[in-house]
Parts: sequence; structure tokens; C-alpha cells
Amino acid sequence: MTCMLRHALLWITSAVARRLLWVGLAAAPAAGFAQQAPTALTFGIVPQQAASRLAEDWGPLLAELGRRSGVALVFRTAPNIPVFEERLAKGDYDLAYMNPYHYVVFHSGAGYQAFAREQERRLKGILVVRKDSAYHKAADLAGKTVVFPAPAAFAASILPQAEFGRLKIPIETRFVASHDSVYRAVASGLQEAGGGIQRTLETMPADIRDALRVLAETPAYTPHAFASNPRVPAAVVAKVLAAMASLAGDEVGQRLLAALAFKGIVAAQDREWNDIRALDIDLLARYSRQ
Repeated sequence: MTCMLRHALLWITSAVARRLLWVGLAAAPAAGFAQQAPTALTFGIVPQQAASRLAEDWGPLLAELGRRSGVALVFRTAPNIPVFEERLAKGDYDLAYMNPYHYVVFHSGAGYQAFAREQERRLKGILVVRKDSAYHKAADLAGKTVVFPAPAAFAASILPQAEFGRLKIPIETRFVASHDSVYRAVASGLQEAGGGIQRTLETMPADIRDALRVLAETPAYTPHAFASNPRVPAAVVAKVLAAMASLAGDEVGQRLLAALAFKGIVAAQDREWNDIRALDIDLLARYSRQ
């Protein structure tokens, strides 16, 4: 199992490195951009769930943020996480909501700068099984197949696999399309266990959510980042941030946040993801020695 995680991490890192060799030109600001605000910003959302589900939940929130900030925000995502990574590497999105691992990689490479994060959330990976499952601890999954969203899904894939490795519990790893795919596969009995995060589990339909039980959690880390492309003027980012921070203060904003299982969105700084940087270094060093 640890060998598979090592290969996944090394594949992600090498692929990102190749992309970043040429991303400097692709992500460079257009001449004069910094002197005038854009009429609209593309807002990329990490594809943890189906695109239709993301559009349903994020579309109204982005529209409200646009109304409050005076900056039109255009919803964008990708068909899967590897394509999302490619688009981040090229600087395709003006603003993006990305997992902590992605933020560390694409801050260093494409220059994305964190400006906000979810309020009162520390990110944990979870393992889910059917509520009526005979499994009650991670060790019960020894030799079983566990499904995960994607190799670079930080909390839902990397962290649980790292815990299996740390505990020396061998499993078979399989990747599916999204967090939703994991939950549905386990709830239907097609798979015995899967990785996810609490927030996406909370947003699942009640029949799926109620069929599942959280078997185990990983340690907690800084959550997903809202980050801006370096070509976006700081004054424009500040307007979007102010609009985000205002959502928790009224009924309309609270309803939109609730659709994402958010309590609020607060300002953030790059250094808040240093815990992820330390973990990535430790993981890569550890697995490269095996």
C-alpha cells in the first residue's frame, strides 16, 4: 500500500513539475492588466463532486458574491482533478478554490496567492463504511479494497493512505471520479470502504449520508484555500474577500453558505498552509527512502 501511495505522490509531483516548466509564460499577466480591473473573473472550483452538483451549490453563491463585490464571477470547474491540476498549472482560473496540497504546489509554481479559507474548519480525511458494516476500526480493512476520489485529493486520498501506511495496514487502492462517487459506491455496497471529507459527506443527499458511518479520521490540517492568480489586481481581490466575509452576517448569505456546509469564509494568509508544506516534505522524504 505504501508503495502505491509513493508512486501516486511521485507521479503527481513529477507531472506538476513538467507542467510548471512552461507555466510561467502561460500564466504571465497580460500587458496593462494590473492597471485596470477585469469585467469578470473565472472562479475555478476543485471537482470534488459532479459538475452539475458543484454548479447547483456554488453558482448562486458566486452570483451573490458578484452582486456584493461589483465583480462578476464566472463558475468554472473541470471534469476531474487531473484536468483541474493542468488548468491551475497554466493559470487558467483568475480565482480558485483548491485543496491544501494543490495550493502549496500552485502557489510555488503558478503563483496563486491564498486570500481566504473556510471559517472554523480544520481539514480531516475520513474513512466511511456502510452503517451496517462489520468493520469498526481501520485495521479491519486489512487486505480489502478502499476507494478514493483521485491520487491528488489531499484529505480524501493522500491523508487516509498515509495513515494506512503509518499503521502498516495493507489495502488495495482504487480511484473513482469524485467524493460523490466514493460515497455512492460504499452506500450501495459496491465497495466496502472509501475516503472522503466531512464537508462533502454533509452535503450528500440524506439517503446516501444516512447509509454511511465514519469509521476513522485522520489528523487535522489547514483547509482548502481560496486563491487568486497573480494577474488579478489586489484591489479586486479585496472586494471579493469583503463580500465573502459578509455572507455569514445575514440570512441570504447564511443560506448560501449552508448549501456548502460552510459556517463562513474568513481572510487567510499564505503562511497558514505551512503545516501542509511540512507534511508534504515529510511524506515525499519518507516514501522516497522505501
